[in-house]
Amino acid sequence: MNKIWLGLRQAGATGLLALNSIIHITPLLVVALMKLIIRWRPVTRLCDRMLMGLAASWIDVNSWMMDHLTQTQVEVVGWPDEGLETLAQGHYLLIANHQSWVDIPVLQKVFNRRLPMLRFFLKSQLIWVPILGLAWWALEFPFMKRYTRAQIQKNPELAGKDLETTKKACEKFKSIPVTIVNFVEGTRFSMAKHKAQASPYHHLLKPRAGGTAYVLEAMDQQLDTLVDVTIVYPEGKGELFDLFANRIPRVRVLLNFIPIPQALKDGRYQDDAAHRAKFQAWLNGLWEDKDERIAKQASLH
Repeated sequence: MNKIWLGLRQAGATGLLALNSIIHITPLLVVALMKLIIRWRPVTRLCDRMLMGLAASWIDVNSWMMDHLTQTQVEVVGWPDEGLETLAQGHYLLIANHQSWVDIPVLQKVFNRRLPMLRFFLKSQLIWVPILGLAWWALEFPFMKRYTRAQIQKNPELAGKDLETTKKACEKFKSIPVTIVNFVEGTRFSMAKHKAQASPYHHLLKPRAGGTAYVLEAMDQQLDTLVDVTIVYPEGKGELFDLFANRIPRVRVLLNFIPIPQALKDGRYQDDAAHRAKFQAWLNGLWEDKDERIAKQASLH
């Protein structure tokens, strides 16, 4: 009986998520098409406001479902003491550790309508995800094509493609409030991956500095604040099915708002070895602090 009830819960939650997506994405695509066809600035501005409103509403409903269809408690620590009312007008780079697909709805729940809409850099293959791929395209999420070392060695011209794509994507974000999200580890954490790369951290994979540096460079001084997010699952992580099966009792989200050092925004990561070393040392230091915060949360549990 428990298995039947669990299956019904998961099927029902999945159906509601799909329904919410269809209800919001259908008008979202219509507005995106209007923006694509009518290239008159007042119309494109109106379309942008409508797109952001639809996206925020979509996330609101997903967050409501997390609150009312699960027993998961999302605990947030670290909001600034002052200036909360102005956060939605800023330009932010948000970096976070990555453990589960649940990380994404959790981040959206925490920051929706508080920071500018989160824009994730997505793998190019994700544009083919039913319904969601079209929504991400309509909301101008950047799609990145990742190349392996073997592909780059075979065709060295591919080495600069990531930077070129990053610059092109960020060009659109310079004139609007934005939160650019980068999962710095590049993939979700697992013990197998941790062992394979001989990570020096206890709870994290090695951070990849290149993507973060490219975003700062591409935004050309527009980003002034780093939102360093540490996501912790005190009783254990899980995926979306686990969330709606009530297997994730708590998620703790630790926030740290940090001014981005000007020296790190001025350099060129790809061309300057000294700047590259300085940038990597700065990010590694953030990751050491993050590893300690996760360890502390584990000890509290």
